Amino acid sequence: MTDTPPAGDRIAKVLSRAGIASRREAERMIEAGRVSVNGKTITSPALNVTSTDRIVVDGKQVGEPDPPRIWLYHKPAGLVTTERDEKDRPTVFAALPDHMPRVMSVGRLDLNSEGLLLLTNDGEVKRKLELPSTGWLRRYRVRINGSVSEDRLEQLRAGITVEGITYQPMVVTFDRQQGANAWLTVSLREGKNREIRRAMAEIGVTVNRLIRVSYGPFQLANLPAGEVEELKQRVVRDQLGISGKPKPTRVRKTVNRPSQSGKPKR
Repeated sequence: MTDTPPAGDRIAKVLSRAGIASRREAERMIEAGRVSVNGKTITSPALNVTSTDRIVVDGKQVGEPDPPRIWLYHKPAGLVTTERDEKDRPTVFAALPDHMPRVMSVGRLDLNSEGLLLLTNDGEVKRKLELPSTGWLRRYRVRINGSVSEDRLEQLRAGITVEGITYQPMVVTFDRQQGANAWLTVSLREGKNREIRRAMAEIGVTVNRLIRVSYGPFQLANLPAGEVEELKQRVVRDQLGISGKPKPTRVRKTVNRPSQSGKPKR
């Protein structure tokens, strides 16, 4: 006789699906005693819950999850992709409009990088879009100081190791020389932390501007810096169902502009 598996889903998965936090962060919240189920504080994520259970996080009851949603955000340089920053630098999430629900970023762009950042209200969507198995290219416009030979670019195309970290082969095109700088287009599938900057430094050039222009089928296009657009639900369903890759349809929403002091308006 086999044991019947417990009903429902692991609580960290449920919290992630509800947009409370990523699954890993939800596990940390549970271990910190910030979550209760049916009036009892829990400290282990090894618990399955169903729709009949009452879940409370930080004193607020968790409701039914909204449908998965995805937004395209044109991140300006100078914002960190975290909710809180120990150095009190302005963050992506503080710059978002007040009407936005709680969202998570799909991957990150570092402080000095700009361009397309995907946002979602669903932790499972975040996890799915970040998986290398999706095979989606991240494409960047990269400005470097000086110029670089094709021989050096071939090192990136072949795959390069920097300080013990091996980066997969990149697709690199030399676009044009512009005064003291040169523009490249770089595409990669992994997107490790500061991957392009470190790889370029290894071949002897310095990146002075880096703009992500696409993430898989999602395009930055003419979305202005600091603005956010939500994808239509039909497109979200098609993409998450992996039923082909239609061109995303976008609905533009206006966001609050940062003040001249650099602090986002709320």
